[in-house]
Amino acid sequence: MTSSVSRQAARAFLYLAAAVTASTPLLAQPEPEGGPSLDPSSALEPMNDIGIDWPDPTKPDAILEGTSDLVDIPPAETADKSSKTGKAIDHVETNPMTDSQAEQHYSIVLQGLDDIDASEIRTRFDALSTLKQEQKSVANLAQINRRSREDEKLLRELLRAEGYYAASVNARVQSSGGRISVILRVEPGALYHFKDIAITGLERAGEEAERARKAFAVSRDDPVDADKVQAALTSLKSELGDHGFPFAKIDDPIVTVDHADASAVLKLSVDPGSFARFGDIVLSGQRPPFGPKHVRRMARFKPGDVYNFADIDDLRRALIATGLVSTATITPVRTVDPNVVNVLVAIERAPPRTIAGELGYGTGEGVRAEVSWTHRNLLRPEGAVTFRGVAGTREQYLGASLRRANLHQRDQVLTAQIAASHVNRDAFDAKSFTLSGGMERQTNIIWQKKWIWSAGGELLVSDERDSVVSTGASRRRTFYIAALPGTLAYDGSDDLLNPTRGFRLAGRLSPELSFHRKTLAYARAQIDASIYQPVGGRTVLAGRVRVGTIAGAQRDEIAPSRRYYAGGGGSVRGYGYQDIGPRDVDNDPIGGRSISEFSLEARVRFGDFGVVPFFDGGNIYTSALPRFTGMRYGAGLGARYYTNFGPIRVDLGTPLNRRKGDARFAVYVSLGQAF
Repeated sequence: MTSSVSRQAARAFLYLAAAVTASTPLLAQPEPEGGPSLDPSSALEPMNDIGIDWPDPTKPDAILEGTSDLVDIPPAETADKSSKTGKAIDHVETNPMTDSQAEQHYSIVLQGLDDIDASEIRTRFDALSTLKQEQKSVANLAQINRRSREDEKLLRELLRAEGYYAASVNARVQSSGGRISVILRVEPGALYHFKDIAITGLERAGEEAERARKAFAVSRDDPVDADKVQAALTSLKSELGDHGFPFAKIDDPIVTVDHADASAVLKLSVDPGSFARFGDIVLSGQRPPFGPKHVRRMARFKPGDVYNFADIDDLRRALIATGLVSTATITPVRTVDPNVVNVLVAIERAPPRTIAGELGYGTGEGVRAEVSWTHRNLLRPEGAVTFRGVAGTREQYLGASLRRANLHQRDQVLTAQIAASHVNRDAFDAKSFTLSGGMERQTNIIWQKKWIWSAGGELLVSDERDSVVSTGASRRRTFYIAALPGTLAYDGSDDLLNPTRGFRLAGRLSPELSFHRKTLAYARAQIDASIYQPVGGRTVLAGRVRVGTIAGAQRDEIAPSRRYYAGGGGSVRGYGYQDIGPRDVDNDPIGGRSISEFSLEARVRFGDFGVVPFFDGGNIYTSALPRFTGMRYGAGLGARYYTNFGPIRVDLGTPLNRRKGDARFAVYVSLGQAF
């Protein structure tokens, strides 16, 4: 927050220093011809006595005798008279020399800003003030005085940046009862307004001129606000760059202030350059991870399209998103045709390999260790191959996957996977071999897409152990399954990991053939929906529902690993993983053919932290359609720590209608909100 404010204020100050010219400038007068000359051999005239001893360098910041003008300390008789007349002048210690040598804390008071909109001024002052930055440490009176003079200048600059060119600021340091107060008294004066805006050269932009002029959103009678002018300059340059003028030049604005009527005139010179369209993409750099053909595939523009800054920025982000590029510099290059520009893409490679590891423990899950190795460009271009292994109390896995991004067109991804796994749950024990592949268009943190989809195929051989529901006798069966899973989703939320408004809707359909003694055909379908609504300035109400069904087969005929289960951090919090739903005689979950769930929570944020009370419910049913009866409810409280890449979530939940075998509490930790 502080660095951002500092940069904004610095831009405002630079703008003022470079752009504002007083209407009555002070000019240095040259020495007239024939004036007095200097004799380099003559002795210097003796210096006048200024009546103050030179400071002792061994005592930095010491107050000097005779410099009482540095501190606005009224004489004792003035203080006495003021107290008699009822004026608010604090009592002042009578030994300023002793006070000046003492180091103590001080308080800061800003006066005179209540009559203007000073929220931005106060924010920037808090971020840039020398007094504020050093307030936690003690200081002597000389140091406090020096800081107060610096903050006088700072406040005047901040006021000028907001259009108060006649503002005055006076700092007063006073002591009362051994406590030091720094009072910065502000008299804003009149708010200056523009009486004329003169932009020259923009007419050479042709049809774009009018739209570009509107992009420069500063008009007559607007306050002389440096931030608004800077934002208008940025908007003007973007408007020209987004509509075919890559080489537009905008000079620094010249603002002439007239103090007589509290007004100003802004003059701006613009050279839009030649109108241009995209030409070819030229790639440079040492051993780029892919060729220009692949870069053209990632670009959202084609030769002949009107040059657009936004398309250039999009291509830069797409290159970084591959994970194969550390930096990408994209520059328009003139060609022999003044109306065509090539795009020079300079790439620096990023390390293509990654080794990752994870070690953890969870209640009910036991110990779990995972390691993976990825080469993001093993199959050029962008063919990422990952080998992954898991060793845990309840899970063992060994597999390899391929993910080839931007295949044939932008954002289209080919996926393939081969894996052997063993999963031991209370509901089932499954030893499986899987071969799958498909195409997809998925969302990510850099590009949160509105529409996402996936389609593919899956072959599965699974040897699974479960129990006979009526007797509890253990049994083991082998299933051969072929599936064609597909998903389609719409994301209308404003953030992938921390949505605060909007909604999401997703559907999944997987027709499947299963063979065990006989061949069965059934379909698994599921719909998920969530909505997010801000309430006030710091609270977001969020809710979700989920319904699912398996139609075409009885529960006992479906492989236990393909049934529906509920309970856990992404389901009904407060319950263990897969613990909700029908159970066998040994009180182990057996899954079902349909599911219904809901969640409600209030996300209350305080800066980088937040609390989330939540209420969840759900159940599993043996019927093909959910009945919405016998719901299991869980409630609890979550904590959030908001980072730049998303919130870290810790939820503590408890079951409200607990059954035998359910734990009293459950804790869930993850990255991102629960839904």
